[in-house]
Amino acid sequence: MAGKTTSLLVLLLLNFASTLLIDHSTSQNDRKVYIVYMGNKRDEVSTSSLYTSMLQDVIGSHIGPESLLYSYKRSFHGFAVELTEQEAQKMAGMDGVVSVFPNQKKELHTTRSWDFLGLPKQVDRPTTKSDVIIGVFDTGIWPESESFNDKGFGPPPSKWKGKCQASTNFTCNNKIIGAKYYRSDRFFEKEDIRSPRDSEGHGTHVASIAAGNLVSKASVKGIGLGTARGGLPSARIAVYKVCWYFGCNDADILAAFDDAIADGVDIISISIGGSSDNYFIDTIAIGAFHAMRNGILTSTSAGNRGPDLATLSSFAPWSLSVAASTIDRKFFTEVQLGNNKKFEGISINTYDLKNETYPIIYGGDAPNKTTQFSSYGSRYCNENTLDKNLVKGKIVLCDGENYGVGQLSAGAVGTVMRGRRPSSDAFAFPLPATYLSSEDGANIYLYINSTRTPTATILKTNDRKDPTAPYIAAFSSRGPNPAAHNILKLDLAAPGVDILAAWSPISPISGVSVDKRAISYNIISGTSMSCPHGSGAAAYIKSFHPTWSPAAIKSALMTTAIPMSPEESFGAEFAYGVGNINSHKSANLGLIYDIDALDYIAFLCGQEYSTKLLQAVNGDNSSCPKGTYGKVSDLNYPSFALSTPSSNSISHVFNRTVTNVGTSTSTYKAKVSAPPGLSIKVNPSVLSFTSLRQKLSFALTIEGTIDRQIVSASLIWDDGTFQVRSPIVVYEAF
Repeated sequence: MAGKTTSLLVLLLLNFASTLLIDHSTSQNDRKVYIVYMGNKRDEVSTSSLYTSMLQDVIGSHIGPESLLYSYKRSFHGFAVELTEQEAQKMAGMDGVVSVFPNQKKELHTTRSWDFLGLPKQVDRPTTKSDVIIGVFDTGIWPESESFNDKGFGPPPSKWKGKCQASTNFTCNNKIIGAKYYRSDRFFEKEDIRSPRDSEGHGTHVASIAAGNLVSKASVKGIGLGTARGGLPSARIAVYKVCWYFGCNDADILAAFDDAIADGVDIISISIGGSSDNYFIDTIAIGAFHAMRNGILTSTSAGNRGPDLATLSSFAPWSLSVAASTIDRKFFTEVQLGNNKKFEGISINTYDLKNETYPIIYGGDAPNKTTQFSSYGSRYCNENTLDKNLVKGKIVLCDGENYGVGQLSAGAVGTVMRGRRPSSDAFAFPLPATYLSSEDGANIYLYINSTRTPTATILKTNDRKDPTAPYIAAFSSRGPNPAAHNILKLDLAAPGVDILAAWSPISPISGVSVDKRAISYNIISGTSMSCPHGSGAAAYIKSFHPTWSPAAIKSALMTTAIPMSPEESFGAEFAYGVGNINSHKSANLGLIYDIDALDYIAFLCGQEYSTKLLQAVNGDNSSCPKGTYGKVSDLNYPSFALSTPSSNSISHVFNRTVTNVGTSTSTYKAKVSAPPGLSIKVNPSVLSFTSLRQKLSFALTIEGTIDRQIVSASLIWDDGTFQVRSPIVVYEAF
């Protein structure tokens, strides 16, 4: 979910970049910020001299190194600079340049969840468990939170090469071992804090989901009371503040990747959205690629543009893309009318009206005529549409959901909004509030008009068990993969609805500035919350298997996931990937599908990327292997996807290789589940291993036809102890 910024960014990524923040003002109205990306580092030429020489060739000899907004050089190469459109086009044609693209502003994809996933609070692990470092790219962190107390932590591991950008209002500790902030344009809003400190709450929330300490009796003023914890509480956290009041700039995101890779993080968690279907003009895909080359897995959020298909914002095969699922706890808020009837809605309502009743009025009956609003406008209760004289001290019934600002500013004591769908999510409002279905709202409207003195009260939020969990949230973005149709994306689902986690106490719980409630924990929803569940689970595996590759960790997460029902989630596997994350089992499994950097290069060759471009990206003289053109589906991915034209007969072969990580001597048998109309065969159907780390290959052949848009099947390798599952999806091409 990326919004476009007015500035453009040239990211000349020559290996991953290093931060060089220089105050630079634009002297021409047509100059904008561009990013020039040049791939992986190939020699020891001075990056500053090289970049300056390139700029002088394009702009003129008067240009010096002070023109660079960022210089990327620690983990890859490139730079950010202000150019005209014509200069950017000329720069794109220069030798060694992979891509030149505009700077865009990306957006954030905005406990009990780990218990629901079955992850024990205490697990026996190797002593390396506290050496795992999770890099969190977000709005910063609130270091004083109990979720980040460093009691019991020793010094940072020796591999850590990062820094703490300390200030008078921010210091690190042995839990938060590093923190930096990035702002390429040097433009700060009054709400922004010029340090790694989090003024929004979002970064604190996601960091505590991934690696927060165990904190008992955590709640939102009594709501959701329990123990808050991250996926790997023993992990260290490195903070990279790239998001501010008005979003997250590409130049800053790349600078953070450049630093994090060189700093020594093990996992990167980034709950931020992109929008490009070209890997090398998407800063998150670029950063994750170079992270992968350095043994670091990047966990990303799928996006919040569901439930429509083809809304996915993260799909690079070298990163983990995570959808949002529910947990077995659901929050609800009741409104009780003067006739004692109760109607159930949703919200996170911390206000306690102590059962006191107030007059209730319909917003459509209280238009602000001084500003020329009619009842049609006031029924939605937006700002300045309500008559304060009619609304003050009352509860207001409104059509549709809003932030509650209009009702609050008009003096309302509470609000009941109608129009909720079953898939709606609970939010906090700056006054007592609940969000009801249209049917229940209609009943309240009838009550208001049935008596001369209608009254109501709004109760404090409560919770109950949701036996239907887990299912995919309606807001969660869906596939298919827009860049590689025969690679299943997204990868898996993790909790992302009504998640309790740490919060910045200076950030309003409702997001409304006049809301002065200070809280240390908050309940919010989004794939922003599911992403750090993926990060924490990946760190959990890393603590047991510190030498595993990013693809091996990802394979472990995917092949142990709990299958979900295609009938219960619109989009089937495009909604949940392989299924719901199963953290506890993911560290103990039998087989993995491993992938290295050269495999990804072969995959990119199959997508028709040129040898010249890929040499620049990878920083070597490698060339596309013969026969790789069009062989995208043979990437050793832990799932299978096949796009086919409508009504065509299907015949396709996938090639895969599995590595034995279970027991040294084992025999796995293939178990295939296929729907009518499809024949799926595995050759060989039995894999016999005689040692650990042994690799064996197989071919999976699909033949037949499909009678609907998306058809689901599966392959399970079973040795009697371990079951290694991969979904198989055949679908009509979009």
